[in-house]
Amino acid sequence: MSLKEAALAVRERAYAPYSNFKVGAAVRGVSGDIHAGCNVENVAYPEGTCAEAGAIAAMVAAGDTELTEVYVVAGSPMPVTPCGGCRQKLAEFGKPEVTVTMATTGGIERSMTLAELLPGVFNAAHMDEG
Repeated sequence: MSLKEAALAVRERAYAPYSNFKVGAAVRGVSGDIHAGCNVENVAYPEGTCAEAGAIAAMVAAGDTELTEVYVVAGSPMPVTPCGGCRQKLAEFGKPEVTVTMATTGGIERSMTLAELLPGVFNAAHMDEG
């Protein structure tokens, strides 16, 4: 199964009864394995989980700690970029040159690197005392 196929398949299992906006994400770990996640809403809106966060959690649970590729798909008129929090989460586990492909269920795709999605990323180097 490709990254795209995994993201499309998991999107169908999204739990989005409030927004009806289903999102699927798949990441490829450094092992080559694909890990998928979907958005899971909650009636208390801030308590929901984004698809990208779910895919990252599945990757870490499987033993991978680095991602090499990302695919995110939503039923929207244009590709949807990951939210700010998910950009930071993706940057935690991927190098700046990792490609993130954002897509619509209609087949429109747009690709950017993590560095392009999150310029000026906050990372572990900021935690070092100078």
